[in-house]
Amino acid sequence: MILKDRDKMHIWHPLTQHKLHPENIAITNAKGSLLYDEHGKSYIDAISSWYTCMYGHCNPFITKRVAEQLGKLHHIVFSSLTHEPAIKLSEELIKVLPKNQSKLFFSDNGSTSVEIAIKMALQYHFNNNEKRTTLIAFEDGFHGDTFGAMSVSGISVYNGPFEDYFLEVKRIPTPTKDNIANTIILLKELVSQHKIAGFIYEPLVQGAAAMKMHDANGLNDILKFCNKQHIITIADEVMTGFGKTGRCFASDHIETKPDIICLSKALTGGIMPMAITSCKQEIYNAFYSDDIGKGLFHGHTYSANPLACSAALASLELLQSDTIQNNIKRIISSHQSFNERIHDHPKVESTRQTGIIFALDLKIKMERYGNLRDQLFNFFLKNGVFLRPLGNTIYIQAPYTISEKELQTIYDVIEKALDTF
Repeated sequence: MILKDRDKMHIWHPLTQHKLHPENIAITNAKGSLLYDEHGKSYIDAISSWYTCMYGHCNPFITKRVAEQLGKLHHIVFSSLTHEPAIKLSEELIKVLPKNQSKLFFSDNGSTSVEIAIKMALQYHFNNNEKRTTLIAFEDGFHGDTFGAMSVSGISVYNGPFEDYFLEVKRIPTPTKDNIANTIILLKELVSQHKIAGFIYEPLVQGAAAMKMHDANGLNDILKFCNKQHIITIADEVMTGFGKTGRCFASDHIETKPDIICLSKALTGGIMPMAITSCKQEIYNAFYSDDIGKGLFHGHTYSANPLACSAALASLELLQSDTIQNNIKRIISSHQSFNERIHDHPKVESTRQTGIIFALDLKIKMERYGNLRDQLFNFFLKNGVFLRPLGNTIYIQAPYTISEKELQTIYDVIEKALDTF
């Protein structure tokens, strides 16, 4: 029995309605930008496996570091104990994070990094003898699939059955040059009517909202307003972090820095699961007390796993190398050239780009996971490219190590799709 048939016996896949989509492609190995299925067919991974494998699959520089660590220390409890990979990673990350960041809290994935950030914001006020229970988030934001992360997410296709159980959240539109004045007025109204604890946002690019991009200056105005109101600001950089916007973090494009930052995905180069929630010293100080009840009593079994820390250290070293920085510039330039070729295509509604993130909207109505979208997805697979359209939005987030030939193949297949659908 082939792998994909064995898969059907027991496995329940994420984001899948199995009655409608019973088939999954079995990948047996991967290298660089290529995935290989059980029949030997190759696919260019144009989305870096959900924005994680930014240095390519099985990158030897990272896997060598993990293998070396495996023979020394593969896991220990991170409560009461510590280890050099976590300490070294904290030292190196603090060097590249926004200057106001001071402390790091380890967990397992993007959703847990958000859960921790939300708990930090709520308990920060609680520890300061002020009960604030409401959070602010952007419309169409996505922050993960655990309950706190779902609460602050605004895409109902994922969260509909659970909305009656969520935290109290008020939503504001993403900022544009035209709406920022009204958004500030809305924020003032919300502050007058609710006890606002925190504001969580995806800086510059909302991933699950089909790579919706917003104005950095407008976001800066929102952050300045929140600071004046002592509202804890949380930048969800799970998707945008580690070079994707052309700088190390999307927050580097914005003058006002967040109080808390959520990190995962490309943190470990897609080698191991890990997440980090960083915060400024003032947040940490609110938990530092002789009162044990003021501590942040949150923990995950695999927090700061030494293998994951080693992968993250190697990934960070690669990110800062001249080779990867030059590759990022090359991809940005290639996307710009591709945009010039296709933005006036009769099937293209609009295009947008931030760093290596490129998206185009088709001038075709599609449901997010509808039949026409599935046909488009399968078209890309048939032509050797792994892309996951979000409704009528096609987006690219290829590995930094992708060759120019592979990148051009992605563009060519997208253009072929424009002429087909």
